[in-house]
Order: sequence, then C-alpha cells, then structure tokens
Amino acid sequence: MYYSWLDRWDERRAQHGEAEKRSSKFVLDAQRAFPSASNLDSLTAFCDLASEAVDDPDFYKEPERFDPYVERVAGSIKFPSGVTTGVEENDVVWAKITESGSLDRALVVFHHWNASSRNGQIAKFLSRRGITVVEISMPYHFERSRRGSSHADYMLSANLGRTVQSVQQAVLDGRKLISWLKCEGYGEVSVLGMSLGSWVAGLVAAHDPAVVKASLFLTAGSLADMVWTGRATRSIRESLEHSVDRSALNKAWSPLNLDNYTEKLSRPSLDLQLVLATRDRVVLPELSEKLIERLTESGASADVIKLNCGHYSLAMPPNIVFAGWSLVRFLRQNR
Repeated sequence: MYYSWLDRWDERRAQHGEAEKRSSKFVLDAQRAFPSASNLDSLTAFCDLASEAVDDPDFYKEPERFDPYVERVAGSIKFPSGVTTGVEENDVVWAKITESGSLDRALVVFHHWNASSRNGQIAKFLSRRGITVVEISMPYHFERSRRGSSHADYMLSANLGRTVQSVQQAVLDGRKLISWLKCEGYGEVSVLGMSLGSWVAGLVAAHDPAVVKASLFLTAGSLADMVWTGRATRSIRESLEHSVDRSALNKAWSPLNLDNYTEKLSRPSLDLQLVLATRDRVVLPELSEKLIERLTESGASADVIKLNCGHYSLAMPPNIVFAGWSLVRFLRQNR
C-alpha cells in the first residue's frame, strides 16, 4: 500500500512538471553542435558527425589557456562560459559555494533538468562534514535562464544540435570550474550529478583526470533512450517521433551517451558510485542496468545503491537520508 501511494506521489510530481512543457519543432541545427557543419540538412550526415565526435579528443577538451577571470559575488562566483550560444544570460556561468573551512575536498554538483532551486540542505549537510560544495548552474537554468522561458527548454529539446551544444557547454563549464578549484588549492575534487546532471557529471568525470570520485544519482547510459522512454520527456518525444526514430536519435546524440565512455569511466584513478531508484519512471531501471553492464565489461568496480522508490520520491525520507549518508561515506573514504 505504501509503495502504491509512493508511485502515485511520483506521478503527481511528474504531471506538475509537465504542465508547462509543450511539443516543439524538430530541428537539426547541426552548426550549433558541430561548427564546421555548413548547410548540413541531412539527419544521416548529422549522425556521422556525432559518431566522429565520440572519438574526437577535442570535443570535451578543456581550453588550453584557463581564463583566470572569476568574479566573487556574495557566496557565489561567476565566469564566462567557453561556449557562446547567443543567449547573453546563458553565456555567464554561476556557481554557489558552501565552504567547509577545509581545502581537502570539494564537490561540484550538477542539478537536475528544470531545477527550481539549489540543494541548500545537501550543501550544508556535506560542508559540515568537511566537504566544500560548489553548485554550478547548468545551461539555461537559474541565473542563466533565457528570458521569457517557462523552463529550461533550450537545455534538452527536439532541437538536436542545440541539445548537443548545451550538454557540451555544461561539460566544458564544469571542467573550467574544476580547473579554478585546483588553482585555489583544493586537493580532492569530486562530482555529483542528479538525473540530467548525472549525464553531465559522468561526462566531466570521463574526460577530466582531475576528478577522483563521481557519484551519479538517477542515471543511465543513453540520454536518447531516457528521453524516448522517460515520463518527464514525453513532450520531447512527441516532437521527435514523426521525424526521427529511437535508433537514429541514439546516433545523433551519441556524444552524450555515457555508454560510449565507459572505458574512460573505468580508469583506476576514478571511484564511481551509482544511486538508482528501482521504481523510476523517468530514468527506467533497465536503462541503468545497461550502463552497469557496460561499466562491468570495461573493468569498473562501481558502488551501486538501489533504493525502492521513484525518481522524485528519492528526495523523500528515508530514501534521501540513506542516499545522503552513502554519499558522505563514498566521498570521505580513502582511496
């Protein structure tokens, strides 16, 4: 009976989040994702470029010359993004810092899609235990929101090129922030990602050797599969399915697929934690299992925690308490 109530609660949360989402036009917009793509209007050609990007070491490469211009603003920092999108607010990165009083450990947090507030309680909880928490604003969220938008529709949408660009921007912004933290003297830098943020955190961890621990909450391998099957992205699927099928979407968004980087995530210098919800209807459990299988095949030894709750009810007691303490133990354990 309790779990039936929990499922209904998750469904109400999903319906609430769905209220302002609308179907939109399917667009390739290849030049946003691949600036060298001139006048490209073929989905097949787009997929070919996406496949090349997976093996391109420069696609998620941190700029060789780190821009030292970081402005401190009342407990936060801001700095220019390395990616220019044409949306002025979005091209400035913000991050809120909750200091721990120690330079031993810092955790960069990547929030979920359409987050309405930062995770202040989690930040305080961790900072009291010696971990400085840095909550970065992902593209088109919080201070970076596009004027007139009801939600972060430019971060994840039926515009294939803009979605690739947005995730790439989020990864490069995260890497830039990590470089700054290392320059500030922080020793161990880890990442935490939640839902869509777990894809970004996973990609950052895969490509940035400075990351020593990555905790991915409510994650899976294929972002395309999540969008196609997930409860929170029905409006995007409706916008896509008359122009592209699931297989083609996986090819088009292959640079965003954690399955394609499991060897990088399996490096000996990186510790992995996955926190999953067995009743999840946003990130289906079978998609998470595929990622676990790929990681195992690549030699990773991930700490996998499965909680009997839904995507949204992970934030409810006792699930969030168990997840929080598991995260603390993971971050504080000696390597």
